[in-house]
Amino acid sequence: MLRVPLSSAHAGPVETVGEVSPKDPAFAGLDVELAAPVEVSGRFSSAGEEKYYWRVSFSTLVRSQCRRCLVDVEVPIAESRGLIFAADDETPEGDGCYVIPARTQVLDLTEPLREEVFLAVPHFVECRPDCKGLCPRCGANLNDGPCKCPPATDARWDALKRLSDEPPGKD
Repeated sequence: MLRVPLSSAHAGPVETVGEVSPKDPAFAGLDVELAAPVEVSGRFSSAGEEKYYWRVSFSTLVRSQCRRCLVDVEVPIAESRGLIFAADDETPEGDGCYVIPARTQVLDLTEPLREEVFLAVPHFVECRPDCKGLCPRCGANLNDGPCKCPPATDARWDALKRLSDEPPGKD
C-alpha cells in the first residue's frame, strides 16, 4: 500500500492508494489525536536518477480542543502535496523533500505521510468562529450562557465611585 519498490517506479508511475489506521505505530507520539483513518491517494514516479516524486492527497479527522472554551472538536483535514525523494547527496533543501536511505529497495511512505499530516493540522482550533470562551474568574463556558460572577470593575475607578456614592451637599 504505502511501500513502493523503487524499481517499479522506473517502469512507470505507481498508484499509492490506501488507508492508515489512527492506531498505526507511525502515528504514535504525534501531538494530535486522529479520530479517523488517514485516507491516502497518490502517484509515486521516477523523476530522474535516484530522484522520485510523490503527488499525494490525504484526508482524516483530528480531535483537538477549542482554544477558547476547551470543548473537544473534530477537525477535518484534507490536503494535497507534492513531495520529492532523493539520495542523500541529491536531496534539495526545503519543505516536502525527503532523503532516501542508501541501498533502499522498497521505500516506506508512512513516515513522510505522518509528517505531512502533522503539518496539515491547524495550530489553533475553535469550536465555532463566535466562541465566547471561558470566564476568566470562574471558568464557566460562556457559550452556555452568562456566568454568575459579578461584573468586573477596574480598581482605578474606585475613588471616583466613592465620590458618587456620597450624599450630595456634604463638604
